[in-house]
Amino acid sequence: MHICIEAMPIQNNVRTFGIIAILLIGVAATAVVAVQFMNNSSQDGPLPGTLDVMLLTNAGVMLETSDTRIYIDPISLNESFESYPADIVLVTHPYGDHYEPDSLDIIKTNDTVFIFPANMSAEVALYGAIGVVPGETVLVGDINITAFYMYTLPVDIYPASHPAEANWTSYIIQIDGFTIFHAGDSKNIVEYYQIADLIDLAFLPLGPGCQTMYGYEVVQAIERIDPEYFIPIHYGDGVQDSWTASYGDDVEELTDCTLIVLDYWTMHTFDLMSP
Repeated sequence: MHICIEAMPIQNNVRTFGIIAILLIGVAATAVVAVQFMNNSSQDGPLPGTLDVMLLTNAGVMLETSDTRIYIDPISLNESFESYPADIVLVTHPYGDHYEPDSLDIIKTNDTVFIFPANMSAEVALYGAIGVVPGETVLVGDINITAFYMYTLPVDIYPASHPAEANWTSYIIQIDGFTIFHAGDSKNIVEYYQIADLIDLAFLPLGPGCQTMYGYEVVQAIERIDPEYFIPIHYGDGVQDSWTASYGDDVEELTDCTLIVLDYWTMHTFDLMSP
């Protein structure tokens, strides 16, 4: 069954995005939704053919091309981010260090596309978000966003802090031939074999171990995924330095992956035009 909703063309200084949500229900069912929204990007953005990556705090990331700005799990934003409104916001799960309405309200506009786990039904309704489960894909213009698996495991007598049955989501984002993976809060799960050698840039958490992968487990996750670049996220004071001192050489030598260490609120630029 195909459902198509089309909006009238918007004229003048705007950018049009089509959203195609591919929902696998039972054997196969496809829903296609086309919408249009205003261009929210600032005039002083990245150059064409480049991608700016800003590490916010905790697992928060801002991705920015010359015409699109994407936030993943943004928290602790102040009013200065009103000058950097969101075209797309992705949230991995509802815990307060990943989903923070105060920050979302600073960067949202009437045209922001929100993508949340379908399990977050109240939040989906509040923000008019697209609810997804692992394996579902949303196409926003020419940016392909795939929800992927994100979970942790029970420890001794304690249940998993991020149970697989919640269907919370990591995300795979394809921009101009460059593929980004944001793991959210996850252990080194077996599903990573499915995306081996498909990822250019991986954001993986450094801990704590009761909530996410940590220590050498992060190196093992990099070995499974085999990305070209790795940027650590979700680390406490001093953890990034100690982890890099302990395992940074393993990343370079065992995985042939380039480790890019960013402090919170700093940026790295990728040249998408280079071979």
